[in-house]
Amino acid sequence: MTDIAASAIALTKTYGSGDTQVHALREVSVEFARGEFTAIMGPSGSGKSTLMHCLAGLDSATSGTVTIGDTELTDLTDKQMTGLRRDRIGFVFQSFNLVPTLTALENITLPLDIAGRTPDKEWLDTVVRKLGIGDRLDHRPSELSGGQQQRVACARALAGRPDIVFGDEPTGNLDSRSSGEVLSILRAAADEFDQTVVIVTHDPRAASYADRVVFLADGAVIDQLANPTAETVLDRMKQLETV
Repeated sequence: MTDIAASAIALTKTYGSGDTQVHALREVSVEFARGEFTAIMGPSGSGKSTLMHCLAGLDSATSGTVTIGDTELTDLTDKQMTGLRRDRIGFVFQSFNLVPTLTALENITLPLDIAGRTPDKEWLDTVVRKLGIGDRLDHRPSELSGGQQQRVACARALAGRPDIVFGDEPTGNLDSRSSGEVLSILRAAADEFDQTVVIVTHDPRAASYADRVVFLADGAVIDQLANPTAETVLDRMKQLETV
C-alpha cells in the first residue's frame, strides 16, 4: 500500500459553458499522507468544497485524476464508486446527517449494516470509548446535544476503519467547547488510529488542530502551511485577502 491516502493530479472542474462557464478548480495537484490531518481553507467560492467532493467521489472531475489509496476514481463504474465511498471513505458533515428514528448505536453502524458487514466489536468499543458516548448509545438524536450528535457522526465515520475521513465544516454548527471536543477527536484519530483526516473549514482555530493547511483561491492551491497555529493561519488568510 502507498503512504498516500488520497491525491489529486491536475484536477479541473468546470460548470457550464461559453460565457457562463465557471472554473471551480484549476489544475489542482495535492497529496494527503496516511495518518495526516489536513485542513483546506480559502475564501468563499475558492473551490474548497468542490475539491473535497471530487476527492470523496461525490462529484466527478472535468479533467485530471483523483486517487484513493491505489484506486483511481476516474476508472470506476457507479456501482464501484458507491462501494468505495461506503467501504473506504468516512464523512462528517456540518449538519450531522443522523437518522432521527435510529439510536446513536444504530446510526454509528448504519453504513456497515447497509454494506452487510459485521462491525468489529473491539474497534467499535475503542471508538465509542474514545468519543465518550458509551452512555448515549441507546439515545436518539433528538435526545442528544449538538456536540454529542457530532461525536456520533464521528463514530459513524470511523466505525468502518476507512482509508480517509472527510469533514465538511464539521464544527460549523457547534459552540466553541463542543467544537474543541470534536476537533480533539479528529486529532486523536490521526495520532492514535493513524487515520487520515481532511476537513474544509473557515475557522483558524479549527485549522490549528491540523498538521497542515492547504489554502485555495480562485480554484487553485496558492499556499500551504505546516504546523499551523490559529495566529499563523489568520495572518496567512489576511495576506491572501490582501493579495
